[in-house]
Amino acid sequence: MPFGNRDDWEATADRLLLAVRPYASPRRALIDLPGSRPSRSGPRSDGLEGYARTFLLAAFRVAGAAGHDPHGHLAHYAEGLAAGTEKPVRDSGLSATAPDSWPLMADVRQAVVEAASVALALRLTRPWLWDTLDERSRDRVVEWLRPALGPSPVDNNWWLFGLTVAGFLQDAGIETDRARATVDRSLARVEEWHLGDGWYSDGPNRAFDHYNAWALHFYPVLHAHLAGDRELLGRYGPRLRAQLEAATRMFDANGAPMPYGRSLTYRFAAAAAPWLGALTGHTPLTPGATRRLASGTLRYFLDRGAVDDRGLLTLGWHGPYAPVVQSYSGPASPYWAAKGFLGLLLPPDHPAWTDPEEPLPAEIRDAVTTLGPPNMLIQSTAADGLVRLHNHGSNHAGPGEDPGYARFAYSTRTGPTHEGADDAHDGADDAHEGAAPDESAGAADHHHTADNHFALLVDGVWTRRGPAIPLSGGPGWVASAHTPAPGIRVVSATAAHGRAELRVHLVTGAPEGTPVRQTGWATDDRAAGPLEPAGDRVTAQLHPVHGYTTTTELRTGSTSLAARTRTAALDGRTTAGGTLFVALASLTAEPEPAPVSTLADVRVTGRTVRVTWTDGSTTCLSPDY
Repeated sequence: MPFGNRDDWEATADRLLLAVRPYASPRRALIDLPGSRPSRSGPRSDGLEGYARTFLLAAFRVAGAAGHDPHGHLAHYAEGLAAGTEKPVRDSGLSATAPDSWPLMADVRQAVVEAASVALALRLTRPWLWDTLDERSRDRVVEWLRPALGPSPVDNNWWLFGLTVAGFLQDAGIETDRARATVDRSLARVEEWHLGDGWYSDGPNRAFDHYNAWALHFYPVLHAHLAGDRELLGRYGPRLRAQLEAATRMFDANGAPMPYGRSLTYRFAAAAAPWLGALTGHTPLTPGATRRLASGTLRYFLDRGAVDDRGLLTLGWHGPYAPVVQSYSGPASPYWAAKGFLGLLLPPDHPAWTDPEEPLPAEIRDAVTTLGPPNMLIQSTAADGLVRLHNHGSNHAGPGEDPGYARFAYSTRTGPTHEGADDAHDGADDAHEGAAPDESAGAADHHHTADNHFALLVDGVWTRRGPAIPLSGGPGWVASAHTPAPGIRVVSATAAHGRAELRVHLVTGAPEGTPVRQTGWATDDRAAGPLEPAGDRVTAQLHPVHGYTTTTELRTGSTSLAARTRTAALDGRTTAGGTLFVALASLTAEPEPAPVSTLADVRVTGRTVRVTWTDGSTTCLSPDY
């Protein structure tokens, strides 16, 4: 059934908002959604999160309708605003005298995150909510928001939460000098992480993921737009456009965004950046393609179980899935998907709502796009609309290793394996926002069965990848290095053409005879279900070219798309000196695909690999850096 007009979006927003009402506290300041365990910030913080993130959804819904509010959403949130700021408690536990009060930022730093959603919602709905409050109520709200104007307690995208609070206070004529200083300080800090082409690292590291488009661009660009600040928009708008050139290529024809990085449970928040491009005019997409992308993404998740039978968003990807949930996530965390409703700020007669939908980049032609700053490669095929991302430069933002960053490749129709999570689709939520991820997400991954991984067997244990050090890239290829064990270096390169992938690894420093293993894509290890969406099933291939001696198939752990998976593996051993390992891989939704070995002619001479693709074009890799 077609989905995507403005009425559909408004109706979906109303359903989501009405579904959470039964879980509001007596005076509606907290929304305590059902869940097996609280986040690490505690139940009261989780209740604030439920209020703040759904308030943002209500703000997009009502502001986009010029104040028309047939379901009385703002009345509910106005009552909660008064109760939440009345008598703040100084701990994250319950208080008999102030059962609805919000935690203070000095006690629970997660409150800084939620303050940004509250402030943005107030800014969007100012004529219908803020301007109707009495002076005493406004003073209490400002008192609660004011600490967000200080330096960020976390050195990453959190700097933008203070900017967002400051933007509202500026608009309301409150603390204007201090608010302006907060905006300037926040933008200056984030500026240090901009590496070009709209790519920001999420902090002083190389953490690149889906946050880049809908978090690191979202707040500065939307602030500049709402403030009418042409200078700021002139600086940040072109960066958004550059980012959308890449980000929009990471959406599958079926609507799926690329599942890589952390906090995947925000799901269709990924649509916020394309909507923001349409809102500000800084976008490479036509209006029809913008709606095609955003509506396709919303439909993708709604059709695959993101909302349960109570009408609530669950912690997971399709349905509930614990391994992709961080310790900072609580039962209401998924409602940052509200950002995906930013398009409702576009008036009903905007071309993004009225023009016919147009195809996405992945549907038009085969493409391989090299991304310089993050050192990654996007590969898409028009025959099936499938998109793959080859990672040679994005790293985990904290200690340990996270499957969402450590894999060499990701796709819109597979997910990284999580060993030991066989029951995760029915299990409890694992481990607040914007804080550096902890080790829990990758702790169960034993890596000998990790998908899209290259490992050595050292002291009886298969190695992890470790931080990827970007080396270089060119048209259709990209390379990196990592140190999986002391004294051992692996230089890796990926080249792509059509649906074929050439995977090359040069191992130096390893003792002669050390076992190595290359794994391929993890695909669903079960028969197709009768209600499974057409095209979700894929075929993976992995073909040895050089250095490997054995081909096996492994039964592997769960992913966000499958309870059990199978993964092809190639095994070999190092020789004296440096050893080169070469393989061809493929992931496709085409029916009965030809063997990947027929898609490329690969010649290895010393440490140089030359591949001739089926159209006669060539790529030459010499991973001897």
